[in-house]
Amino acid sequence: MAVEKMTMPQLGESVTEGTIEKWLVSPGDHVNKYDPIAEVNTDKVNAEVPSSFTGIMKELLAQEGETLEVGEEICTIDVEGEEGSEKPAGDEEETAKETPSPDSGNSKTAQSKESSSSVRYSPAVLRLSQEHSIDLTQVTGSGKEGRITRKDLQKLIDSGDIPQPNEAQDREKKENKPAQKAAKSDEAAAARKKTSQPEIASSAGDIEIPVTGVRKAIAANMLKSKHEAPHAWTMMEVDVTNLVAYRDSLKAEFKSKEGFNLTYFAFFVKAIAQALKESPQMNSMWAGDKIIQKKDINISIAVATDDALFVPVIKHADEKTIKGIGREINELAQKVRAGRLKSEEMQGGTFTVNNTGSFGSVQSMGIINHPQAAILQVESIVKRPVVMDHGMIGVRDMVNLCLSLDHRVLDGLVCGRFLQRVKEILETISKDNTSVY
Repeated sequence: MAVEKMTMPQLGESVTEGTIEKWLVSPGDHVNKYDPIAEVNTDKVNAEVPSSFTGIMKELLAQEGETLEVGEEICTIDVEGEEGSEKPAGDEEETAKETPSPDSGNSKTAQSKESSSSVRYSPAVLRLSQEHSIDLTQVTGSGKEGRITRKDLQKLIDSGDIPQPNEAQDREKKENKPAQKAAKSDEAAAARKKTSQPEIASSAGDIEIPVTGVRKAIAANMLKSKHEAPHAWTMMEVDVTNLVAYRDSLKAEFKSKEGFNLTYFAFFVKAIAQALKESPQMNSMWAGDKIIQKKDINISIAVATDDALFVPVIKHADEKTIKGIGREINELAQKVRAGRLKSEEMQGGTFTVNNTGSFGSVQSMGIINHPQAAILQVESIVKRPVVMDHGMIGVRDMVNLCLSLDHRVLDGLVCGRFLQRVKEILETISKDNTSVY
C-alpha cells in the first residue's frame, strides 16, 4: 500500500490555519474516502475534515488542540490498492549515520547542526521561534515522538522563560537576518509579539474557564480588525412606525402560510441591500495598494450561540424578496444552533448586518468583520414621543442604525448618504407600496 499524506485544508475564504479539536480516528483504523477523520475549527467555521483516501490510518501527526497552518501535514494513510514507494528504512539509517568529514572544523558543532537540521518543524513553529528568538534545540516537545508543537512555544512565550540561543546559533541567525526580517513583516505576527498576556491571580471561589478554539479564533479575528482598520462610527435615527404596523398586520397570516416568522430584521436587510446597490462604494474592501469594490452584494448576518459567534452569508441579497431573505435568515440561524452550518455558507460576505436590537440594545459600536469595510448594527425598535410637523407630538416607533466603518476605505460623506438612503427606504415602507413577495 502507498502512504499518502493529508494536510490541513482551507476551510474558508482567507483562512490560514486551523485547530485540531478532536481526532475521530486512531492509528490502525480503517477509513473510507470521505469518512470524517477530525473535527477542526478556524476563525470562520467548525467543520469535520473528510478522508481523501480509503485505507488504514497510519500516523496522526498533530495533537488535539494543536494549531496548524493550511497545507501542513496532519496525518498519513496507507492507501488500499496502490503500491508503495516509500524510502526504505535502510536509506534513512544510512542518512542518519552520515557524519561530517574530519577537515570540516569543529566536529561537535557540525554534528549538532546536522542533528538539528534532521528535525522537522512545522512552519508555525519556525515562525514563532524566529519572532521570539527561541532556541528550538533547548525546547522539549510534547508532540508525538517529542515533536515541538506551536502550543509548546506559546506556553514558553506566555511564561517569559524563553531559552536563549548559543553563540554558534546566534552567528547563524545574524547571517540569516534578511530572511528573519522578511518573516517579521507579517503584521498579525507583529501584533501578537507586542501583546503580553495579563497575569491575573485566581482567588477562592473564582471559576477558571478554559478558552476554546472557537473563542480564540473569534478573539484573533476581532483583534486583527481593530489593529488594522481605523474604525469610525456614525448613527442615524429612523421612524419605522409604518413598517411596524405593516409587519404586524401580516405576521399571523404569513406564519400560517410560510411556516416561519416574518421578522423586522428581514425588512432591514432588504433595505440595506437595496441601498448598497445604489451606493457601491459601501460594498468595498481594503487590499493594501488598492480598494476592491465588490460586484455581488452578499450580506453577512451575525448569529450567536452560547459560546461562539458565527456570520453566515445571504448571497445576492439585493436580488431576493423580503420573504426570501426572511426564509434564509431563519434557515441559517437554525443551522448555526444545530451545528450544521457549512464552511461555504460563511464565505463571500461583503457587508455585515448585526441584529443587536434583539437583545434590547439601543446603541452600540460594532467591530468590522475583516476584511469588509463596514458593519451596520440594527438596534431595538422603541416607542418614543417625537415632535411632528406643525409642533405636534406623537408616539412613534423609532430605531437607531449604528454604522462602524473602515476609514481607509470609506468617508463620512459616503456613509452619511448611504444611511440617509436606508432611512428613506425604511420610512416609506407600507402596505400600499411594499410587497414581501
